[in-house]
Amino acid sequence: LLDRCFENTISNSKAFIAVSRDTEMKYGLRATNFSFFAYSIVAFLVSASSALTSQAETALPKFEVVPDWVQLPENVRLGQVSGLSIDQNDNVWILQRPNSWRYTEADYLPLTSSDTCCRGAPHVLQLSPGGEILNAWGGPGRVSDNGVDSPRWPNNVHGLFVDHNDTVWIGGNGDDDHLVLNFSADGTLLRALGERDRTAGNLSETALGNPADIFVDEERGEVFIADGYINKRIVGFDLESGAFRRLWGAYATEPGSETRDQPFDQSQATNASDGGANPTSTRFGDIVHCIEQGPDGLIYVCDRRNNRIQVFDVNDSDEIEFVQNLPIAPESGGPRSATDIAFSPDGEFMYVADMANSRIWILDASSYQTLGHFGGGTGTDPGQFIWLHSVAVDSEGNVYTSEVNRGRRVQKFAIQPN
Repeated sequence: LLDRCFENTISNSKAFIAVSRDTEMKYGLRATNFSFFAYSIVAFLVSASSALTSQAETALPKFEVVPDWVQLPENVRLGQVSGLSIDQNDNVWILQRPNSWRYTEADYLPLTSSDTCCRGAPHVLQLSPGGEILNAWGGPGRVSDNGVDSPRWPNNVHGLFVDHNDTVWIGGNGDDDHLVLNFSADGTLLRALGERDRTAGNLSETALGNPADIFVDEERGEVFIADGYINKRIVGFDLESGAFRRLWGAYATEPGSETRDQPFDQSQATNASDGGANPTSTRFGDIVHCIEQGPDGLIYVCDRRNNRIQVFDVNDSDEIEFVQNLPIAPESGGPRSATDIAFSPDGEFMYVADMANSRIWILDASSYQTLGHFGGGTGTDPGQFIWLHSVAVDSEGNVYTSEVNRGRRVQKFAIQPN
């Protein structure tokens, strides 16, 4: 169809040029401008046709949801799933909140019950690509609480990353959760970043403020943290020593003094008292929700309350540079849009989890052009979402998602041959 339209356009344009020349010969008029204009139209249409054909030939990935993918024991249930990561063997790690069930809910889970139904799963689960449980641990017993100078398990876990050594990094956004904890794969505490029960603003080089997400840059030997539920910044620490390296705010500028009043609760995630999203704001919004490194080495940050992603680079002088501002469904309200980011194994596509609109956006990972989306809208059916929170991709291109609030699940979207 595109080819036929193009052929008709070329034919009609040639006819227009011929008429212009006849007009000049018959009436002695200057048809040069007409001819130039017509040739310009043809040149533009050739370019546009080429671009459209290229876009049409870009085969978007296709997915099929795998119902009941997670294979839990019959009497075990998941709470809100606030973290998701894929290790180097394509095992899926999830961070969930067994304490997120409430007595007011009809399907409340008595976590301490010895009855056949029901128990909450441990906070951290390692699942095989087929959904079988390989490892499970977590909770206050994993941290030796020896007082004010020792780490403690977060009141409300948030953010998970499994690094190149298969160690597990966990954040938290509950009352006085100002630590990032690092564990071995079997749940042994290795270290902590931040200070227990203390936050000290956006310019602190030691304290955190409800850290939301983590990634480890193996090449640079640096831990990057989206310190974003009380503070509004990105902060980096040395991977080996834990020493402070850098911090920055929106557009790679120094973050301002604005912080959120703690403690955070989920009602603040939909509060419109900030006046709504501002995708061009010079400051990060109230929730700096995710941080991810792309296959191009760039750093991608979810400024969720401003419905945008900001892209940064570390230059040859080891300084942070701003690259691009990417609005994501910029008119969205409620919990807002940009919650997490992942990339296809070939680096061609970027997937953006959109909480407000219950979908995964597919972007060209080079041009950042929006190409499409998938997800069946808001709901509990397979392929639908309730408070879509995290997205991750394995080496085969399968996409995994997690949900919080009343969603409380992990879904697998198996990639299909095109």
